[in-house]
Amino acid sequence: MTKATTSSLTLLPCHVSLASLRSIYAAPVQLSLDPSARALMQASLATVQRIVDEDQVVYGINTGFGKLASTKIAHERLAELQRNLVLSHSVGTGDALADDVVRLILATKAISLARGHSGIRPEIVDALLAMANANVLPVIPAKGSVGASGDLAPLAHLACVLIGEGQAKVDGKVVSGAEAMRSIGLQPFVLGPKEGLALLNGTQVSTSLALAGLFGAESVFAAALVAGCLSLEAIKGSVKPFDARIHEARGQAGQIAVAAAVRALLDGSAIDPSHPNCGRVQDPYSIRCVPQVMGACLDNLHHAARVLTIEANAASDNPLVFDNGDVISGGNFHAEPVAFVADIIALAVAEIGAISERRLSLLLDPGLSGLPAFLIRDSGVNSGFMIAQVTAAALAAENQCLANPSSVTSLPTSANQEDHVSMATYGARRLGDMVRNAAVMVGIEAMAAAQGMEFDRSLKSSPLVEAQFAAIRERVAYLEQDRYLATDIEAMRAWAQQSTWPAALTQCLPSFA
Repeated sequence: MTKATTSSLTLLPCHVSLASLRSIYAAPVQLSLDPSARALMQASLATVQRIVDEDQVVYGINTGFGKLASTKIAHERLAELQRNLVLSHSVGTGDALADDVVRLILATKAISLARGHSGIRPEIVDALLAMANANVLPVIPAKGSVGASGDLAPLAHLACVLIGEGQAKVDGKVVSGAEAMRSIGLQPFVLGPKEGLALLNGTQVSTSLALAGLFGAESVFAAALVAGCLSLEAIKGSVKPFDARIHEARGQAGQIAVAAAVRALLDGSAIDPSHPNCGRVQDPYSIRCVPQVMGACLDNLHHAARVLTIEANAASDNPLVFDNGDVISGGNFHAEPVAFVADIIALAVAEIGAISERRLSLLLDPGLSGLPAFLIRDSGVNSGFMIAQVTAAALAAENQCLANPSSVTSLPTSANQEDHVSMATYGARRLGDMVRNAAVMVGIEAMAAAQGMEFDRSLKSSPLVEAQFAAIRERVAYLEQDRYLATDIEAMRAWAQQSTWPAALTQCLPSFA
């Protein structure tokens, strides 16, 4: 297991938990490596050195790379080979990856190399952890990886810092790789046989981006359940569709969990018992089918979490060194598992936003909601939430486009040596935009639902829902007449992306469990 304290984590490769990965992403944490990993790394390093000493020809150790794998490299040029590999692959473009993602990349790269299949010096793993601990973060351009042969370009930018090249952020300031290494008390490395390749091969960038998407999706998922409960209470909807017997009869785990979460959130509400004979037989699907839709999303998030936890602990280098001395070339760097789950997370995020936007639309329609048109008393002169719903619709449409699968896209590279690629890195990277879009939609819904509840405060909802209502009111005021809403929307976007939610919600989410 991963051993944790409040501010430190000891990483045991193969056993780093999803909750630990979330904590690394959430804030700087002091990382150390379980001592048992060092012997494994030393053993694989000795295997590589023996191959060099015996002048055996082994891919990645003393040959060229990719299409040049049949070219043997002289012993005296092996260090040059590894350095050139790192420099030639540093071809990323676009904005730099966010600091929280880079922390995850450093940690997962260290975990992978510490598995003992990479033939790399333990000191290099120590340097990766030292950078993470000092918050010295390589500047890694976001674009340039196809998610096969590893995340070559972005990981090359990381490796550049280790050899004193490239750039890193130290105390938020961009400095040279050499200066970054000095800041952690180290000289740039002269890479040994296979070390450059071990640093560049791997799925750590796409995996870290997908983990960031997963963690964001979990927070928005929780916010959407709160928003849905607020909307239900605002329209005085029925809680009967959340009866446990309905969901047990179907048997879908996510659906059962979501229905239970909604019941827990609404437990103690005085609003529902106040209208037992109101004639409301069936609410629209966006209210009535929250367990079915959000439950399916939850099942997808759980599947993605399982795959990404495995991948974060995986040896995805190539070739791999084994304890009997075999060095075997394969394809663990191919990020297809990450590509698939990134697409699955994208589908879930798109649906979380889509059903939220539909509830928002319902709230604004007096024929369906029973509330004033556009949730404003003096309508006509005031437009209320009319155009906020337009923003939500625009973002819902954008997310529907972004949810198109990335994993089915492949373009061959490296003179057709790498003839099928995963596109996992883009697939995972686009999740950041999607989560933010969904957070805006859910935030607008929650703000509108709170407005709807204000039209009749003669009865209170449950303690949990009232606490969230109060939290919303701390951020945005009741809309008496039209005002500048962009600031309110941003405040509610931040509300929807927070990570502090009632246990009734978080206990069903993978990284909170």
